[in-house]
Amino acid sequence: MHVTFYGAIREVTGSMHLLETGKDTLLLDCGLYQGRRKESEAKNRVFPVDPELITNMILSHAHIDHSGRIPLLVKGGFNGRIVTTRITADACNYLLRDSAHIQESDADYLNYKTVRGHLYNLSHAKKTTLTNRERSEIGKILKHNGRRLNQTAINQLLTKHNLKSVEPLYSMSDAEAALSAFDGYPYNTPVTIGKGVTATFFEAGHILGSALCLITFREKGRIFNVVYTGDIGRFDRPILKNPTLTFPKDIGPIDLMIMESTYGARHHEPTEELKGRLADVINDTYAKKGVVVIPAFAFGRTQDIVYIIHELYNEGKVPRLPVFVDSPLASNLTRVFAEHPEAYDKEAHKTFLERGQKPFEFKELTYIGSVEESMECMKSTTPHIIISSSGMCEAGRILHHLRYRVHNPNNTILIVGYMAQHTLGRNIMEKGWEAKQKEHKGEPPMLKILGKEYPLKADVVKIGGFSAHADREEMYGFLRKSSLTIKNIAVVHGEEDQSLAFAAFLNEKGFNAFVPKKGQTITM
Repeated sequence: MHVTFYGAIREVTGSMHLLETGKDTLLLDCGLYQGRRKESEAKNRVFPVDPELITNMILSHAHIDHSGRIPLLVKGGFNGRIVTTRITADACNYLLRDSAHIQESDADYLNYKTVRGHLYNLSHAKKTTLTNRERSEIGKILKHNGRRLNQTAINQLLTKHNLKSVEPLYSMSDAEAALSAFDGYPYNTPVTIGKGVTATFFEAGHILGSALCLITFREKGRIFNVVYTGDIGRFDRPILKNPTLTFPKDIGPIDLMIMESTYGARHHEPTEELKGRLADVINDTYAKKGVVVIPAFAFGRTQDIVYIIHELYNEGKVPRLPVFVDSPLASNLTRVFAEHPEAYDKEAHKTFLERGQKPFEFKELTYIGSVEESMECMKSTTPHIIISSSGMCEAGRILHHLRYRVHNPNNTILIVGYMAQHTLGRNIMEKGWEAKQKEHKGEPPMLKILGKEYPLKADVVKIGGFSAHADREEMYGFLRKSSLTIKNIAVVHGEEDQSLAFAAFLNEKGFNAFVPKKGQTITM
């Protein structure tokens, strides 16, 4: 068996690894790279292996950095099946369609800017400056009623002026074609994925439906076992069951564990402090008559936040402010949560279900659908809580909420998740920390949001305990307490310093761990 490491190697996004048995070629995850636009675009469009050669694919969970290139894979000629948990299959039904919509919308907007810029330049060639009326006339050509892009006119002008157009990574029809390749299976059930190869999913505790995957390959009396962790969750988090520690006794030694390291050199706040920390943020911002803005991943983090706010309201620990979830995707994915209560932990059943309450519904909570409703919420000056995606502030409605709120010191931007390098979320987090070190004296740092710069005067607070990723001690605890016997560990899915530090830590603890390089192949 050969294993090649292709994605999320010494970085976080773009998860992808390849297993070759001599008879089958199996793909582990097919994630989207996220970060700088041009760099990510180049990485996402090129596959390191011909999709037609891949027999089947295993998907650890639904997050886009693990699933987001599946439509490109299918478009490229992949004819196999995408094997995953039932919950992940249900979630991808929404996530991949949403990703396609974003790809199409981004391409449309960039093409609009190209044409608009070209028309401005043509007008500039005739005179020194453009009047507002002339700019308005160009706008009328390119937009319906000054708002919706006129794609027909834009495409015609791209062709007429021989301008280079931007193509989306994939379309909605590509996403829908990919969804037809999904097969969802329950946990703890071996599934045949190749000749002599089975895959079995176990609870990973990262998000609803996430899985640790055991791949077993039998050939000529020899058994090879590979465990792919995907992303490992934390213990004793709200809603979710803990990662599996006790595995079937007949599982032999694990020849290779491919293990994430997102927080390989970091420590989270204890999970039991989450509720108190969130209560402090809400109470402090309410005292200033401000707004709490929470960028959150639509799947997992949004539901965590809603769940804990519901608990705080029931316990009377914070004022019952209006709460808005401004993400149609998050609203749809909350339905996935509602449809799978069997995946909740005992505490969720005891706190809500056994009392006849729905965890993700309460009087003060509104799920925003339309753009018009979203805009009304942005204009509100009364204290409230807004939860919106994307979690790393790279796209979506959160950008509009930020540009309306970052300049006001009464508001709070609450960071509750991982922010990859080169994302707006990381920029907010780092500049907010720098401003606090200076006690907000002097000129405020500037943020570029949707092409314009805004002063960052709002308070930036980070609660690390909300992370869905285990930290170093929690990952070590998983290895130490697990019933598995592990021979080798390939450390992946972490920025280089995190992966190297975690591998060194594991080696000190007696494990045989290494950090592969991108494209490196090992043979078992």
